[in-house]
Order: sequence, then structure tokens, then C-alpha cells
Amino acid sequence: MASVSTSADHRRAELRDFLRSRRERVSPADVGMPGGGRRRTPGLRREEVAVLAGVGVSWYTWLEQGRDINVSEDVLDAIGRTLRLEAIERAHLYRLAGLNPPETPPAPAVPASPELRRLLSAWSPRPAYVRDRHWNFTAVNDATRAVFGYGETDHNCLVSFFTNNRYRVAHRHWTETAPAVAAGFRADAARYPDDPEFARVAADLATVSPEFAELWARHDVAEHTSAVKAVDHPEAGTLLFDATLLPLPEHPGSHLILHNPRPGSGTEERLERLMRERSLVVAHPG
Repeated sequence: MASVSTSADHRRAELRDFLRSRRERVSPADVGMPGGGRRRTPGLRREEVAVLAGVGVSWYTWLEQGRDINVSEDVLDAIGRTLRLEAIERAHLYRLAGLNPPETPPAPAVPASPELRRLLSAWSPRPAYVRDRHWNFTAVNDATRAVFGYGETDHNCLVSFFTNNRYRVAHRHWTETAPAVAAGFRADAARYPDDPEFARVAADLATVSPEFAELWARHDVAEHTSAVKAVDHPEAGTLLFDATLLPLPEHPGSHLILHNPRPGSGTEERLERLMRERSLVVAHPG
């Protein structure tokens, strides 16, 4: 119990300092109020924040003092607007007040930036790709195509997992991995309950993949940021990778997936030889 109390005290102290610092950076002119002469402290006064946010002066004072009082989402939103908080600051305010931040509206999918594409190219001969929140590929390096058998018709990571026969045959643990893949997509869909694209992708895939339809009907959910992939490549032999999923904060829901050869498995040497031979074939098609 002592640790719980200490944690709550720390959170309220952080809330107090955060509100005070945000209040002090907003001037009366920023919110259309007269300056009111000389001020002992910068920024807005507590009573001014309370009036602008439509809350009682005493209540706001208690909040900023870190007292243990009840707060609502509507009130926090009003305070956030008054203090001109950015989205990340608003979410921080929610957490400090003991509430879950509201869901971030889904941002439109955008192509991978030139910087990300350069990173994928530099990561070669190791596989790497970027997928958006719907698991669409937005950038794929040549090693990914060579190792996993992706072609020009592969546009979505989930769809390719269940419909690309080359990938399925090469993936040594496909059957064991499939439930986690479907569960991961459902967990991502739950982050954006108002986005119909997840349901469309799942419905279309279920019509062509009985395995996915059966797994999707289970309503399992799972989250994972890393995985081990074993590929029986027809040219390079067995390839073992540690796959790591890295979120891209500038594109909510998008991830960079990097594959690293497992040390001691011989994968790095076989991978380099595969990509070198592929490069020679491309350079000398005759």
C-alpha cells in the first residue's frame, strides 16, 4: 500500500509542476486577454485559467496543487485548450490525472519518407520493410523480396502471409505462427475502432483464405515487438532471423521491421552470397 501511495503522490507532484509550467508559458495576449499591468510571475494566473476553462477557481487551484480530486475528460480537454497544449502534452496531462488518453484519430497513410528508404537500402543485404497501420507495405528493400519471395502483387503483409505460397512454403514455422499473426492484426484494428479499412482487409482475406477465416473467428488478440523467423530458402538454404518491429511516431500505426541474421547460424554468410548472386544476375541478364 505504501508503494501505491508513493506512486500517486509522485504523479500528483508531476501534475502540479506540469500545469504550472504550461500556465507560465501562455501570456494573456495569447488568449485575447489584456495584460493587466505588471505581473509577479510570467504567463496566466490560476484564476484566469479557471475562467477560460469554465471551471471553479478553487477547483483548479486544488488541481494544480496536486490534491486528490476527481477530474473528467471534458474538464481536462478545456484546460488543455486554454493552455494551448499539443497532442502529446494533452495525452501527458491525461496520464498525470490518472485517466487514459483519448484515442488518436488515424492519420492518412503516406509513402515512406526518402530517409526511411535510404535506411532500408543501407540495411541490405538484410531484409527490412515498412508497413502502415493496415499492414500495407509502404517500402520494401531488395533483400526482403529475395528472402521471403515477395513479388509485385504483394502489397499487404497480412494478405501475403496467408496467400503467398512461396512465403508459406519457405516459412518453416508457418502453421505455428499463423494464429499470432491474425491475433496481432486484430489487436491493431482495436486501436482504431472507427477505421473501416481493417474490417475490409480482414473480410476480403477471409473469402480467399480458410485458415485466416478460422483464426479471425477466434477473436484472439496478441502484441509482439520481436520474433524469430526461420526460412528454408530454395537457393540459400536455412536462414534464421531476429525480426524487430520499431514504431514510427511520425506515422502513427506504421512500423519499421528489421531482420538481423542470428549469430552463429551461418545466415549472414548465406544471405550475402544470395544477394551477391542476385546482383550478378541482374547486372548480366544474358
